[in-house]
Amino acid sequence: MRRLLLLRHAKTETDAPSGRDQDRRLDDRGRRDAAEIGGWIGRHPPVPDSVLVSTAIRARQTWEIAWEAMKRLVPQPQVETLPELYGADPSRLLQIIHSASAADPQRLMVVGHNPGMHELALALTGGGHAAGHKALGENLPTSGLAVFDFAVDDWADVAFRRGRLVQFLSPKLLKQGSDD
Repeated sequence: MRRLLLLRHAKTETDAPSGRDQDRRLDDRGRRDAAEIGGWIGRHPPVPDSVLVSTAIRARQTWEIAWEAMKRLVPQPQVETLPELYGADPSRLLQIIHSASAADPQRLMVVGHNPGMHELALALTGGGHAAGHKALGENLPTSGLAVFDFAVDDWADVAFRRGRLVQFLSPKLLKQGSDD
């Protein structure tokens, strides 16, 4: 069994001072939301053994703030920043997930960007949490988290439509009390 957590970066400033999209930083709401999602992850094991993070500033900040919220609750995962996560489509994201076979974590988190992350989440869903699937169908919002289980022994065997959606949540859904 393998567990995959897809986390979209938190809410950001509209424009970076440099003018480069990859340099956009989290705004105040994004910082709060990243901490809230990180706290939720820390309180709901199993947590990731390995984390792949886009090199974009907003993705790195999302991970750092989420980790800060969960680190007193869980052991430190292996973290790797990957430039290829920025702008990746679902097929490329799946290739990146397959490459996790080398380190072979049981639970892998990817911190990245839409539209690729949302499209990947939809493509992976083969069953599971019906209400979560419906909500996920609308959007993977900033700080949105989709958790999948795969009945495989190797990350190379993860495939589209083979994932069981275990959980879908966002800071907005947490505020509404959909899952504590």
